[in-house]
Amino acid sequence: MNTIQIKMQQWAKNPCPLTLQGAVQHYAWGGTDFIPQLIGCENPQGKPFAELWLGDHPGAPALAEVEGEWFPLNQVVKAAPSIILGEESRARYGDKLPYLLKALDAKTMLSIQVHPSKKRAEQGYSRENAAGLPSESPERSYRDDNHKPEVHVALTGFWMLHGFRPLEEIADLLSRYPQFGAIMPDFGWRLGRSGSEPAARKELIHTLYAEVMTMPQLRVDDLLNPLLERLEAGPTPLQSDPDYWALLASRTFPLPDGHRDRGIFSIYLLNLLHLMPGEGTWQPAGILHAYLEGINIELMAGSDNVLRGGLTPKRVDVPELLATLDFSDGKPKILGRDSKKSGETCYRTNAKEFELSRIDLLSNTALLNIAFAGPDTLLVLDGDMTLTCANDQRHISRGGAVLIPYNFDYLIQAGKGGVKIFRAAVPPIKK
Repeated sequence: MNTIQIKMQQWAKNPCPLTLQGAVQHYAWGGTDFIPQLIGCENPQGKPFAELWLGDHPGAPALAEVEGEWFPLNQVVKAAPSIILGEESRARYGDKLPYLLKALDAKTMLSIQVHPSKKRAEQGYSRENAAGLPSESPERSYRDDNHKPEVHVALTGFWMLHGFRPLEEIADLLSRYPQFGAIMPDFGWRLGRSGSEPAARKELIHTLYAEVMTMPQLRVDDLLNPLLERLEAGPTPLQSDPDYWALLASRTFPLPDGHRDRGIFSIYLLNLLHLMPGEGTWQPAGILHAYLEGINIELMAGSDNVLRGGLTPKRVDVPELLATLDFSDGKPKILGRDSKKSGETCYRTNAKEFELSRIDLLSNTALLNIAFAGPDTLLVLDGDMTLTCANDQRHISRGGAVLIPYNFDYLIQAGKGGVKIFRAAVPPIKK
């Protein structure tokens, strides 16, 4: 019997919440201040702290404290799955957390990307395993066999791209930008024939986007060079103008030999959103999107599967990307915060694996909760609290995180300055 098994046997005699230390991902696009300040970590070298992972994904598991020692959370969960997860969650999602909670700080633009469906992830992962691709191979499109729907909430002003714009807006754009109109000169005529029929509209945007992603590189350069040269010579556009982000993308993602990144086209084809703190969006499978700038909290299924469409030095698998995308057009829904109960607001989606809510308590107020259908994860964003659960009571301040085992009642009591917490939970099965 190894150390973690011994420690978990001791813990199981009197189980209590597990204190977590998140795993930091130092991606180059990350900011240098928010996450270090959140977790109380100095960063004198100005290293990018892009994401803080609070989950058991094997790519970067959080650490959990068990009987005075720290162990990777994926090993902790597998050592006591019935207590931590509950049998309902185990039956649905196996012996792992069904979700991954993150804090994210995007100082510079992320790639244009989409996440696959569960079925497509299973097929792709199996196919790449059969091909003998190592788990960290840059030739892989699938790192695991899970899908990655995600919901997020902005903590600052947050800029992003989300889903294809209404086709009428794209038609207007093609008429105003000669470079884009040349890609499909008859787009307006085709749109008139498509009308409001959803399948025809999807086929039209599919045809346009496939042309963008498969045209020869020299044609990409010929179309983008006049636009970008004009933008470089003119005044800086407003952030609310796609021109601003196209210019920034051309500077951030230069290609060898002066070539242009075709992902710049997507900046014009997708909805450009500016979210205010407390607002968010929902990215189910197939929605093309990109985070451009800002800080947020994300909750997603436990996966690291990303298919990219440009603005990245990483692999762009065009056939798989086109096969994965949802080519619906329209304006995305900006998530409001539907009241769940006093002190807690919920960002509602149709995700089966997770539910994200924010708890805001004033000084010396309290909230009673229960990890109803699986384990809860709490991240203290601001202030401090006292957490009482079973026979355990502990004080948790800003940046602290804790995993509450399945079916445990817990009481949150805010400190003198109040407390703001993000809660990840497993929603009950809808009958």
